[in-house]
Amino acid sequence: MSSPTDRTLEKSDYERLSRFRYRLRRFLRVSERICQSQDLTPLQYQLLLHVRGFPERDWATVGELAERLQAQHHGVVALLDRCERLGLVERRPGSLDRRVVEIHLLPEGETKLEHIARLHQDELAQLLREFARGDAQLRDLK
Repeated sequence: MSSPTDRTLEKSDYERLSRFRYRLRRFLRVSERICQSQDLTPLQYQLLLHVRGFPERDWATVGELAERLQAQHHGVVALLDRCERLGLVERRPGSLDRRVVEIHLLPEGETKLEHIARLHQDELAQLLREFARGDAQLRDLK
């Protein structure tokens, strides 16, 4: 069975990719505006989101956050320092392994995160519809 990468791209392929990139960029731009209106940078918001949204627990390590943010470890440490000064997060020694540093949201971080995440819902729904449309079109190609 051939994959979509084995065939010659058609005009519709470029249109689909263009539409997807537009929706993605639009989501990111709206997100930037939302964050700035709430006195957070997009990276600060993403850090809070990844702490709260980490699978199966409500904290994350610096390394896990670096992976989620696709950033260097030292850059995440600097971002954590700023968020800590703002009273959004705190570092705690690991509950099972004291060598691990757990990053937890503080109440102010939880409040800001929930408010900003709510403001993202309409644009997120539009982006997800675009994902679904793209998935259906890719299935049709197989």
